[in-house]
Amino acid sequence: MATRVLLADDHRIIREGLRSLLQKQSDMEVAEEAEDGITAVRLAEKLHPDIVIMDIGMPDLNGIEATRQIISRAKGIKVIALSMHSDKRFVLEMLKAGASGYLLKDCAFEELINAIRTVRSGQIYLSNRVTGVVVDECLHHRPTSDVSAYNLLTAREREVLQLLAEGNSTKSIAVSLNVSTKTIETHRQQIMEKLDLHSVAELTKYAIKEGLTSLDP
Repeated sequence: MATRVLLADDHRIIREGLRSLLQKQSDMEVAEEAEDGITAVRLAEKLHPDIVIMDIGMPDLNGIEATRQIISRAKGIKVIALSMHSDKRFVLEMLKAGASGYLLKDCAFEELINAIRTVRSGQIYLSNRVTGVVVDECLHHRPTSDVSAYNLLTAREREVLQLLAEGNSTKSIAVSLNVSTKTIETHRQQIMEKLDLHSVAELTKYAIKEGLTSLDP
């Protein structure tokens, strides 16, 4: 049976390129494409693909949060990160979210195919550069006071922070998350207090620095 793959990336040209290449594999098929994290989660729950190829920097819901939701809601789906980020925090947070693989976007297509087959068989796949990051963390990690968004904020607060940073209004965020505007206002106040930030501009800068959003066009 062919491995069914969901492609999640906000750049259409990358999705089309991956689809074209994957469709040439006799043991793989592309189930669907998603251009943002929210759509990726929805399609994963609906279609239940075997593998999700997940970009990290996507609008509305980034790849780390989307991975966390997919893993918790749709049992059995494996996620492989395909990202331009080799920074330790992105790699580690993606793995903590439940990803079974992590590759960089400059990898050869053959490596991606190998990763898909490896993860499909129940194993973990990390590209060489990413493996070094993980090994270094295991060997040299010392307990510190981590002040990153992934430790200070809840998953929902990170989601709200990303949407605020991307210019969404309180009302539109409330509609998107199916909660009241008062709830969003409370989240925003709590985020500002936890981060000691005092304006949406400061929140936006922080969200970009933490990789919650890139604000790419």
